[in-house]
Amino acid sequence: MENCAKKIAEYLLQIKAIKLQPSNPFTWASGWKSPIYCDNRKTLSFPEVRSFIRDSFAEMVKEYYPGTELVAGVATGAIAHGVLVAEKLGLPFVYVRSEAKEHGLGNQIEGYFEPGQNVVVIEDLISTGGSSLNAVKALRIAGCDVAGMIAIFTYEFKKSADGFAAANCELHTLSNYTTLIETAVRTGYIGESEVLTLQQWRLDPSVWCLENK
Repeated sequence: MENCAKKIAEYLLQIKAIKLQPSNPFTWASGWKSPIYCDNRKTLSFPEVRSFIRDSFAEMVKEYYPGTELVAGVATGAIAHGVLVAEKLGLPFVYVRSEAKEHGLGNQIEGYFEPGQNVVVIEDLISTGGSSLNAVKALRIAGCDVAGMIAIFTYEFKKSADGFAAANCELHTLSNYTTLIETAVRTGYIGESEVLTLQQWRLDPSVWCLENK
């Protein structure tokens, strides 16, 4: 999986799904200042990248969760990826909204499923882990047996690691922040002088935000 992680990191940088700007930070919706911005929806626009991600997801599901009966995608970023994985594996698919609809049937989980089914959740990005684990909670409340979650990329925040551990939910990712930074340096995307800034931010992005206002 190490080679997969490097390849995914290279792809994300090449297609600018991930941008690194240590000297000109982005502002996230949360208000955090960040030297990195990740938009994995861009991967869907590149057939080679999209197919590699689909196949890598499928291989992970077969390796770690051979008893999978249902694939669930987290809305909205992982719906398309989840469909691709389900199609590759010949499995049914559902997706999970951030909250139940306030109209119609009031569903939070869209699609057909049966309580007791063994489910793997597909996600595009793990930041703090809150919205991802919300989907896991919804599936469990509905009676599904969540085997684990697989995501394209994680920032490797301690908060997310603690959250997944507390929720007793196994997490695997195709690539991660550590591999991304190593790949960015190796390919000349950033210089060694920018690495420290990127490492400090990941340790505590909320403090980094305050220090860089």
